[in-house]
Amino acid sequence: MFESAELGHKVDKETFKKEVPKLRAELLDAQYDMLEKKEFPVVILISGVDGSGKGETINLLYSWMDPRHISTLAFSAPTDEEAARPYMWRYWRALPPKGKVGIFAGSWYSQPITDRITGTMRRSELDERLDDINRFEAMLVNEGALVLKFWFHLSKDSQKTRLKALEKNPNTAWRVTKESYERLKTYDKLQEVAGHVLRVTNTAKAPWIIVEGTDDAYRSLTVGRIVLDAMQRRLKQEGRQPVPVAPPIIHPIDKKSVLSELDLTQSLAKKEYESQLARYQARLSELARDPRFTKRSLVLVFEGSDAAGKGGNIRRIGAALDARQYQIVPIAAPTEEERAQPYLWRFWRHLPRTGRAAIFDRSWYGRVLVERVEGFCAEEDWLRAYAEINDFEHQLVESGAVVIKFWLQISAEEQLRRFKERQDTEFKRFKITDEDWRNREKWDEYVAAVCDMVDRTSTGLAPWTLVEANDKNFARVKVLKTVCERLELALKDGDGKYTKK
Repeated sequence: MFESAELGHKVDKETFKKEVPKLRAELLDAQYDMLEKKEFPVVILISGVDGSGKGETINLLYSWMDPRHISTLAFSAPTDEEAARPYMWRYWRALPPKGKVGIFAGSWYSQPITDRITGTMRRSELDERLDDINRFEAMLVNEGALVLKFWFHLSKDSQKTRLKALEKNPNTAWRVTKESYERLKTYDKLQEVAGHVLRVTNTAKAPWIIVEGTDDAYRSLTVGRIVLDAMQRRLKQEGRQPVPVAPPIIHPIDKKSVLSELDLTQSLAKKEYESQLARYQARLSELARDPRFTKRSLVLVFEGSDAAGKGGNIRRIGAALDARQYQIVPIAAPTEEERAQPYLWRFWRHLPRTGRAAIFDRSWYGRVLVERVEGFCAEEDWLRAYAEINDFEHQLVESGAVVIKFWLQISAEEQLRRFKERQDTEFKRFKITDEDWRNREKWDEYVAAVCDMVDRTSTGLAPWTLVEANDKNFARVKVLKTVCERLELALKDGDGKYTKK
């Protein structure tokens, strides 16, 4: 895989000086065109062996382009805050918005490669992580991002020679450390692991570009031209290229569905409700203070028909928790900042650290519900969202999160009664809007979307709990009981991580 990067590629000084002015001008033109259109971000990964010119290349891109619209993210070992959240959390937060360039010096590949070399990650675990990365990068590309992955290579002898040269130069000696020579001892292992990583993640959507790092001029021109060519080609594209992303949705001919079979007549008398409510709120309070919860986090998702009682259920859960321990995240239409990022970005930023809870009042399922029904996104977007959501939730669970998802369902008749009650009650009028009435006209379309959502995203790790919500007392107790049972079961796993059975 690295043979072509050990041929001694070089560019003479005269050629370099001749080519650079034109290259810089064209890079700036492409950058400004991209900034003006704000249709896609550029994500550049700079990886490779020590001494191969990663830092110099990043500095060069800053000098050749407008640095005000470039961000560089350097990642080392995760901080305590980062370690308390899913592995990909810190990379999601660092993604550049549309129109900008983000350079990753050290990326989502760095830690897996290091862990595999040191033996702290098994080959099977590495392959699982790489599969997650492939899906993540495919998502970025499907969202419109231009992803460029560079691996700078040096032969073992070239690396040793280059480290010594850097060490002799007073201006670059600081870049060579004891760790640099220690890593030189593991060169062969790095090549083995890196070769496997590059092979498995060299996809059509995000291929690797291997560049020989021996000659500075060759490396600089090569990277500059590749970045320019990729940006120019992407700017010429008219929108994103649609691709097949999921099998078609087929509805049962007998009209039975997970919603039609719910018994919405279930109810709970007031006295029994008050007894059960107190019981499960007390139990939830105990579980949230359990020392084992410090290794877990809790992610609650509330979706449901309009007026189904999401807010009332959330308040009953909040009453059982310490206000410093949880955050309620209301989800409305995305802001301009959020629209400039991949769809799931705004949910990643709200994920709780271990020992905390996040309660989502509506969630990432908006893409396959309201955005699908109202036509706010293209069909290929909501079709591929099912798999992306499943991947997202899988990563949460693997990191120790307890993900509990509720769909609150009421009948069309009960919804109409509650709408009229809200309209006629002074302090409830804020709860009813023209949009609620418009959504009601698409009742059947929303029912079909909900059924598809449950079928495609109710997984073993994060199943849906369907709540019969015509009776508010019954619904609130069912929700609280479910949270207690799921959390109690999760706390029995002592290490705080999901374990395959």
